[in-house]
Amino acid sequence: MELLQKLVEVRGASSDEAAVKEFILNHVAENAEKWKVNPEIVHGNGFQDCVILIFGKPTTAIYAHMDTIGFSVGYNKELIKIGWPKTIDGLQLVGSDSFGEIETEMIVIDEEDGTKQLKYVFDREIDRGTILTFTPNFRETEDSIQSPYMDNRLGMWNALKVAETLENGAIVFSTYEEHGGNTVGFCANYLLQKHGVQQALISDITWVTDGVVHGGGVAISMRDSGLPRRVYLNRIIQLAKESGVTFQLEVESAGGSDGTQLQKSDFPIDWCFIGAPEDNVHTPDERVAKFDCMSMVDLYRYLMLHL
Repeated sequence: MELLQKLVEVRGASSDEAAVKEFILNHVAENAEKWKVNPEIVHGNGFQDCVILIFGKPTTAIYAHMDTIGFSVGYNKELIKIGWPKTIDGLQLVGSDSFGEIETEMIVIDEEDGTKQLKYVFDREIDRGTILTFTPNFRETEDSIQSPYMDNRLGMWNALKVAETLENGAIVFSTYEEHGGNTVGFCANYLLQKHGVQQALISDITWVTDGVVHGGGVAISMRDSGLPRRVYLNRIIQLAKESGVTFQLEVESAGGSDGTQLQKSDFPIDWCFIGAPEDNVHTPDERVAKFDCMSMVDLYRYLMLHL
């Protein structure tokens, strides 16, 4: 899990993914020669901070968003949410501004009108617009991992593990998922126009709920706020049964992902969200079972070979 721990430590809230992009590019440069296929790397002008890896002749793309939730520094020590982080009094945050590194904490102030004010405690004013993220705190046991930002550094980790053996396929490391998801469209369009890719798997992390549990295997989402096309979904479930990998089925009424953005786009791309479940969602204590992480990698490898 060393790679996952390193990913967690890279700061990259929505809109600020450049350092995560550099981590991915460096990881590929250092490791791709040991992979089954050395991929073509697509990034730069026209792709913002996204990275696309092309292996062989792709028919299916894995999407894994690089960004995290966090906070922007406003006026008068105010903190403004990036995405939907849980607001917890005493929450430990890190960042940097023109004066240097920052280690601070949040205080939550209850107003008389029932609203909450979010402030930081620090020995000086932090530059306006500075982005703060959860302090890394990676904890590993025999059975589980607990850390900030399993969503979605675990999805990225899964994609990079699949990359090691992938012969034909594409991997998209996207941005802004937690705060709008506006980069998926142009990446999907590129893969559609350049390679004819019309199938997607969304490598993201879902929630432990009444119907999805720790240790039950990777979750195949039959729906959240979006609805994957049933023919494609049925095909994935059938392949999952044939694979022998332990999995569970998710049916939710809310939530979204890069798949939701694909559904809202004008492109004829089938998608399905497949990810390990976590609890303590959008807090520094997100927890996943190692068994579910491993089944996630195994199922993705099987699907990328057979879809």
